[in-house]
Amino acid sequence: MSRHTHADAHPDDPHFISRSGWLRAAVLGANDGIVSVASLLAGIAASGADRHAVLLAGIAGLSAGALSMAAGEYVSVSSQSDIERADIRRETRALKEDPETELIELAEIYEKRGLAPETALRVAREMTEYDALGAHIRDELGLSDVTAANPLQAAFTSALTFTAAGAVPLLGAWLAPAGMVIPVVLMATLIAMAVLGFIGAKAGGAPAGRAVLRVIFWGCVAMGVTAGIGKLFGVTVG
Repeated sequence: MSRHTHADAHPDDPHFISRSGWLRAAVLGANDGIVSVASLLAGIAASGADRHAVLLAGIAGLSAGALSMAAGEYVSVSSQSDIERADIRRETRALKEDPETELIELAEIYEKRGLAPETALRVAREMTEYDALGAHIRDELGLSDVTAANPLQAAFTSALTFTAAGAVPLLGAWLAPAGMVIPVVLMATLIAMAVLGFIGAKAGGAPAGRAVLRVIFWGCVAMGVTAGIGKLFGVTVG
């Protein structure tokens, strides 16, 4: 992919879209870590299992979940990356085999964005002379350095945040007094989810209140359903 650096026109008011790749993976991993581990702990505790069984299941769930998140993110983002590379190869071949058609195609794209036909063609010619492949990658395929798939980054970020976030309810279960596992895990999880929602919103430049409520609501739903199943049947549902 052709890449060019440029100065930020407004360094004091940066765009947050550049963080979208790793931030998505980080929020997904952290949220999954908190919810899945907390739900697992609540379900097992509600089934009547002793502290040792609860902690053992939590550690197993934390380990398996982190590895699963890493593998899943790597595979899915690698598939996206494969598609991007295939499209870039097709554009490279098309530019070599039929550059005039590609020029007209680029001009039509600019015309649809509001430029007059003559202006669109002139811009397309200048962009083609400067960096034909880069222009088509950016304006036809909609790809850029910001949106390009990065499998290793996504896998590492998800696994790391899953582990860090999932350790919170597990630590709560470990420190909880006898018979208080579920209330302590619930409290630790609610605090962790609120912090996660706040940090995720601030990192992405979004309103914090809605993000916090969204994370807490769906986390509570997941824990409530799992604890209810554990209480009803006295077994763990994985």
